[in-house]
Amino acid sequence: MSSPHSPDELIQHIQAQYATLSPQFKASARYLIDHPAQVSTLSARKLALLAGVQPATLVRLAQHLGFAGWDALKSVFTRDLQQRPGGYAARAQSLVDRTEPDQTAWHNAIHQQTHNLHALEPGNRQAMQRAVSHLLQAGRVLVAGFRSCHAPAFSLYYLCSLFRRDIGLLHNAGGTLSLDLHHLQAGDTVLLISFAPYSREILQVAETARARDCTVMALCDSQVAPIALQADHILTFPTQGHSFFPSTVAIQSLVEMLAQQWLARSGEAAITALAQAEDHLQKTGAYL
Repeated sequence: MSSPHSPDELIQHIQAQYATLSPQFKASARYLIDHPAQVSTLSARKLALLAGVQPATLVRLAQHLGFAGWDALKSVFTRDLQQRPGGYAARAQSLVDRTEPDQTAWHNAIHQQTHNLHALEPGNRQAMQRAVSHLLQAGRVLVAGFRSCHAPAFSLYYLCSLFRRDIGLLHNAGGTLSLDLHHLQAGDTVLLISFAPYSREILQVAETARARDCTVMALCDSQVAPIALQADHILTFPTQGHSFFPSTVAIQSLVEMLAQQWLARSGEAAITALAQAEDHLQKTGAYL
């Protein structure tokens, strides 16, 4: 059996056999996936202490997953971390230092965003169908996205509220998030949007939704994102960009596609609700 070559492959490999792992292996695997940056920077002894297992357990887990040893497994996370862009300030400085011509900057940016959009389809083809099938049968749907992910979360909420009444937006305006989470109940679907660096709030929502027996749907940048580990449905998007900040072009496109597919498969009832919403907006003077 060949060993996984990326964190995404590794999490899929672990998920496929997670139920059969020993309790110690489960604890180890979960900690590794939850803390990929630590895996690439800390010693096996320190990681084992944090995970609550023996260092030898990490070695045996690595071998069980098809690696020659711990260093081979660790290298998967190290390569991934090295390929990730640095902090915002460092990336901004590189833009200033690069001083490329405007035409080159346009070309590079468009090329990267085109690549991001093309990358959406292969991994999400079947996952999108499953996600929409669930949403068609779902009761109350609550959308959450914080900081830079608030915009796509609000966009999804707004688009879908035009044809769906029982959809809401979780936010922390006025510090009310904890109260909103108190009202989560079994049967709700909580749709989370996040990319690295992940906000504390989004993980809080994910953990509460899981504890309340809600269905969790994650739109995130990796299968190893913290919220992905809590999710029943996962849709992924790339964030590579030519600027100092992670690109949100792909997530916005994914949000629009999800809303489109949800409406298209909802049939005439959704069309009627959308028409009524449009009529209301026109009559109330919402538009010039």
